[in-house]
Amino acid sequence: MTTEERAEYLAAAAAGYPELCPPSASEMMEVLRLELGDERMLEEFRPYAGGLTRALAPATILHIVSGNTPHAALQTMLRGLLLGSHNLVKFPARGLGDLERFGERLPRELSAKLECAREIQPGWKERADAWVVFGDDETVETLRRECPAGRIFDGHGQRVSYAVVFEDATFESCAGAARDVSLFEQQGCMSPHVVYVGGDARAYAQCLAREMEAFYTAHPAPKLPLATRAALAQKRDAFEFEALSNSGVQLWKGSGWTVVFEENPVFRLSPLDRFVFVKPLPEDLGAAVFGIRAITGGIGIFPATPDHAARLSQLGASRICEIGQMQKTPFSWHSESRRNLADLVQWVDYEAGVC
Repeated sequence: MTTEERAEYLAAAAAGYPELCPPSASEMMEVLRLELGDERMLEEFRPYAGGLTRALAPATILHIVSGNTPHAALQTMLRGLLLGSHNLVKFPARGLGDLERFGERLPRELSAKLECAREIQPGWKERADAWVVFGDDETVETLRRECPAGRIFDGHGQRVSYAVVFEDATFESCAGAARDVSLFEQQGCMSPHVVYVGGDARAYAQCLAREMEAFYTAHPAPKLPLATRAALAQKRDAFEFEALSNSGVQLWKGSGWTVVFEENPVFRLSPLDRFVFVKPLPEDLGAAVFGIRAITGGIGIFPATPDHAARLSQLGASRICEIGQMQKTPFSWHSESRRNLADLVQWVDYEAGVC
């Protein structure tokens, strides 16, 4: 089966998960061409700098995926199968629903290259030529130490995101911001913790609260464990108490969401589960977000213009997109500023002549 044929079958199977922004076959092939230089690079030697070269995919890839969002699981499986590798996929203990049956949507030749389980099976670690790991920083570093020397290790640890509204007098971006915050219960690396607002940030926060309630009505949050509910209630109480004596703080809350307006521009980590901060956009945003520069995932912006993206491009994010689209991560995204396909292959050069 050629790389192009694999892309066609994979795109057809992935189309069954429309909420995960599945790539088309042409999108997958375009990324492969951009990263490897030639769509046939995996199949034969191709011209390169006066000689020939080809890319060798890992024979076997071990994928360890987390349960915060299913996007990463789908995309890492697609990449491994597009490369033609055999793929061992460890899903989270609580599972990822229908995504665990992805192989059933594939022709036998491709489904045979996919083994899935909720626990790492005996021999998986020894068999894998490459490890792709998603999880918290501690999990990633523990597995990095376990990975045998000479194997490829692609780790994806904690990342946090935020949004920037440069100007929005009519609050047009509020519905999209509510969606970005609420989807996946704010557990993903693209979920914004803070929305920085140019203009009347307090009024924006009030509008965002209305949109958070509207989104909650249409998409209720799952019931949280008692300990999580208690911790969120404690956080809410603390901000409500502070607001009594501090005019620079105000809180809005509903059954399953929280919006806190805070004048202090310094980035603050959210306790998650649809809990978002709204802050005035400071003149020096870089100073306000300096503490998370090394772990910034993405930045949502409004209006989404090249000029606005350029202004934020040096702040550490590997992805800048329009507010409302933060959870729709494309197949082409350089996750953590890396090439997702090229970093998994090894290269073999053939020198046809003598220099």
